[in-house]
Amino acid sequence: MTATAPPRSRTVFAAAHVVPDPGADTAPDGPAALDWDATLAFRHHLWSHGLGVAEAMDTAQRGMGLDWPAAAQLIRRTAAEARAVGGLLACGVGTDQLPPHGASLADVRNAYEEQLALVEAAGARPILMASRQLAAAATGPDDYLDLYGHLLRQATGPVILHWLGPMFDPALEGYWGSTDLDTATKTFLEITAGHPGKVDGVKVSLLDAGHEVGLRRRLPQGVRCYTGDDFHYPELIAGDEHGFSDALLGVFDPLAPLAADAVRLLDAGDRAGFRDVLDPTVALARHLFQPPTRYYKTGVVLLAWLAGHQSHFSMVGGLQAARSLPHLRRAHQLADELGLFPDRELAAARMRNLLAVYGTEDA
Repeated sequence: MTATAPPRSRTVFAAAHVVPDPGADTAPDGPAALDWDATLAFRHHLWSHGLGVAEAMDTAQRGMGLDWPAAAQLIRRTAAEARAVGGLLACGVGTDQLPPHGASLADVRNAYEEQLALVEAAGARPILMASRQLAAAATGPDDYLDLYGHLLRQATGPVILHWLGPMFDPALEGYWGSTDLDTATKTFLEITAGHPGKVDGVKVSLLDAGHEVGLRRRLPQGVRCYTGDDFHYPELIAGDEHGFSDALLGVFDPLAPLAADAVRLLDAGDRAGFRDVLDPTVALARHLFQPPTRYYKTGVVLLAWLAGHQSHFSMVGGLQAARSLPHLRRAHQLADELGLFPDRELAAARMRNLLAVYGTEDA
């Protein structure tokens, strides 16, 4: 099966989750064991709707259960599947093969280089992810300018730069060398503008729509702004008289069918129709990404299970326990109201079974 042609008016990636092997004898802090058939089948689901796959990102639990050896295998396998069907693919490049503490700037550079080389060899577009180790080792903006400049000069083709805010990962507080947003933005833009032809776009995950709009208006000509704002994506993708954001979103993992339908309305010039489809999804997105935001993956995986994309509700590192039963019950209700489940009876039965395990019977 070949991938459905992507939308014309926007470049849209869904950051995809991973499916663990529930029968593997693993520990929460041990190596990740994946159900490869289910994990790769979900990528084909996203491609079948014309969406690109953003692989091995934080939605796939990078730094929260998915270790680098498993992520490297995931990148290689997904890249092979993408080549086979013509699917759009970008992959995360980080430094998570390093220990959490004590890495030097040279260690960080070498780790980034190793992962960048692997992603490029796989034939995927690299996404330079924010690094916890760099945030810990850097002493100011110059360290970011030097390290990212080195990586961009070394990259063989354009990359996507990722600014992931501390609401998604508290260890990234003060990224780009400052806790002041304007100062950090200046450094980020200096890196982007200083390497023409080497930055395809920037992914901004700060949940601040006003800041994203201001930043995208200051980007160099030809550099895309990929929204990572899971709270304000309809208006950011729709855009204004000065431009729009493309998309690279974790919330498009569960919303893939609706997101694809909405963006194709934009292809036809129907902005109102686009908003009519996507605006009602924001309540679900805000629920899934409520603080502590980094645990949004639990709701994403729940919805994949309820929708029949996998046979179990489990996550690497045992993260299926990271959200409360009331939170999960509400996610099911909101998704059902949106018509996200191909088989509503299956979804309801699975939700009842989950609640019953915990001694609760009402779904």
